[in-house]
Amino acid sequence: MEQYAIKGGNPLVGEVEIGGAKNAALPILAASVMTDETVYIDNLPDVRDTNVLLKAMQGIGVLEKRTGRHSVTLNAAQISSLVVEDENIKKIRASYYLLGALLGKYRQAEVALPGGCDIGCRAIDQHIKGFKALGAEVWIEHGLIKTRADKLVGSHIYMDCVSVGATINVMMAASMAEGQTTIENAAKEPHVVDLANFLNSMGARIKGAGTDVIRIKGVSRLHGSEYTIIPDQIEAGTFMFAAALTKGDITVKNVIPKHLESISAKLLEIGCEIKESDDAMRVVCSKPLRHTHVKTLPYPGFPTDMQPQITVALGLSTGTSIVTDTIFENRFKYVDELTRMGADIKVEGTTAIINGVGRYTGASLSAPDLRAGAALVVAGLAAEGFTMVDEIHYIARGYEDFHLKLQALGAQIELVNSDREIQKFKLKVG
Repeated sequence: MEQYAIKGGNPLVGEVEIGGAKNAALPILAASVMTDETVYIDNLPDVRDTNVLLKAMQGIGVLEKRTGRHSVTLNAAQISSLVVEDENIKKIRASYYLLGALLGKYRQAEVALPGGCDIGCRAIDQHIKGFKALGAEVWIEHGLIKTRADKLVGSHIYMDCVSVGATINVMMAASMAEGQTTIENAAKEPHVVDLANFLNSMGARIKGAGTDVIRIKGVSRLHGSEYTIIPDQIEAGTFMFAAALTKGDITVKNVIPKHLESISAKLLEIGCEIKESDDAMRVVCSKPLRHTHVKTLPYPGFPTDMQPQITVALGLSTGTSIVTDTIFENRFKYVDELTRMGADIKVEGTTAIINGVGRYTGASLSAPDLRAGAALVVAGLAAEGFTMVDEIHYIARGYEDFHLKLQALGAQIELVNSDREIQKFKLKVG
């Protein structure tokens, strides 16, 4: 089984190039099926989730041609099936984006119920509500979400709660509905805006993405496009916190600083220095970390996907910090792993009370999900001694070449497959 072998203690120093945003790439790939013309997508992250989605799209007849590691040409003119039940697609949450895309274009879709990380309830009731408001029938049968409509008609839809997935799905379907759709209480995340920009580049008429009211005038057809995906704010944030934890000096390049404002604000609060340029952020940490309080919120609030990273950092801060996750109720499963390293954290419901300790010590850990797995790796880089992290397939869902990028910053980390490779790593790094 693949694991990460880590020896902590090295400050991470240097520059790291941030890849395309996984959370933008997935709906953009799904939306590419909404035209019969060729779509060219650049800055595509080469991570497990995007590759699984592309394979599922090939399975229903989408022609895919890789023109580089981070670029792909897609053509959906010969789709042969509207049923997506590839075994791997069940393992990623983004499978449901094909519902909105296929429903919009073909008025029909069947997609396997989504999976992804077990971080809490992520109901699809708002997706169903949105599709029904547009005139579609929706039901669940044999493990598939099925939807069908004789025609889609624009509607006024108020989301009962802010849902990125539902906003995206309804926006895709409404793009090819008759008349105008208004989505109120819409999600404002950067990847929602990126999808809207992509759809508009294909001829859709979407206004207001990035605000809580999105207005869509349906069109009868969409055309081909060339599009570059935005940088990944969560990958960038993870490396920014790696600088904080290891007392390092890291410049994250190819980023949109505006997307990182809530992350930067917390890093400044806990004692880091930040220098911002047009497309890069430099984080320097030379002083002991200070405590703070954090509450995750929909964008532009502090992202739930950065909650494990800041909790790991606050575990080494002075004083007591409180972190509350208002988005997912089961996102502190990694705390038991962190306790093995000496952390003093008590979880009560959706809140973690963190008493800072002077150091972490190396331990054998298991990644419970994507973001927590990355956070545990960073904890290992800050710890004394050796740390092993297994179940790293979760990390591969959203981080491209994670250990290689860390190595380039001076981290002592390797991908290992056997006890012999672990011993070899330990001998090499002393």
